[in-house]
Amino acid sequence: SAPVSQLRTNRGLAKFIILSILTLGIYALVVFAHISEETNVVCSRYDGQKTMNYWLLVFIVGPLTLGIGYLVWHHKLCARIGSEVTRRGLDCKFGAGDYWGWNILGTLIIVGPFIFCYKLFKAMNGI
Repeated sequence: SAPVSQLRTNRGLAKFIILSILTLGIYALVVFAHISEETNVVCSRYDGQKTMNYWLLVFIVGPLTLGIGYLVWHHKLCARIGSEVTRRGLDCKFGAGDYWGWNILGTLIIVGPFIFCYKLFKAMNGI
C-alpha cells in the first residue's frame, strides 16, 4: 500500500486571491486540482464515488460541454465535501447549496465567490 501523506490544512482565502492574481489564475487551477484529489482520498472509502480529475474537466470536458461540465463537477464536489463534513460532525456547514448560492448567485453581489471559497477552504481544512 502507498505511504500515507499529510493532507493540506493551510488553505486561506487571502493567499488564494493574491497568488491567483499573481499567477494569472494558474494557482486557482492547481488548488482546485488538489482539492479534487484530496476529496477522493478522504471520501471514496465512505461513499464509493470518485470525483473526475480537475485537469480533464478544465481542458476537455468543460469546453466540450460549453461550461455545463464545470457546473455539474462543482455541484458534485461540494455535495461530497458536505457529506463528509456532516459524517465527521464538524461545526462548519457546507454543501452544494453553498456553491449555487454563493458562487453562482453570489456573483451578483460581487463578494459571493469569495465567501464560497472561504467556506470551501474551511471545510477542506477541517476534513
